[in-house]
Order: sequence, then structure tokens, then C-alpha cells
Amino acid sequence: MPSMKTNRSAAKRFKVTGNGKLVRFKANKRHILTKKSTKRKRGLRQPTVVDATNVKTMKRILPYS
Repeated sequence: MPSMKTNRSAAKRFKVTGNGKLVRFKANKRHILTKKSTKRKRGLRQPTVVDATNVKTMKRILPYS
């Protein structure tokens, strides 16, 4: 059976923690930042865990993670 291919775009956007959880960075921090509050922008800097509803899909496209 041939080896499975990793989705390279997903591999660049998601990292796996030591416990096996997937971590991603938040959206909405690229432009139009003047109308966003400092508190909101500060929160967008922090990485977050991928939602449980998406984990199954993400594990499928990142088979070696």
C-alpha cells in the first residue's frame, strides 16, 4: 500500500502538542487593525486548540502528526 500524503498547507498551519492536541493561530490579525481594540488584538496573538468538531478531519489530512 502506498504511503499517505500529508496536506502541506495544513502542515504549515497546525502544530501538534505533546499531548497530541492540534494548535492553530487565530485569524483577523492581518489588516484593518485600527478599529479592533487592543484587548482583542492581544487575544488574537495567542495560539488556540483546534475545535473538537474539526479534529477528525485534521488528523486525516495530517496522518503523520
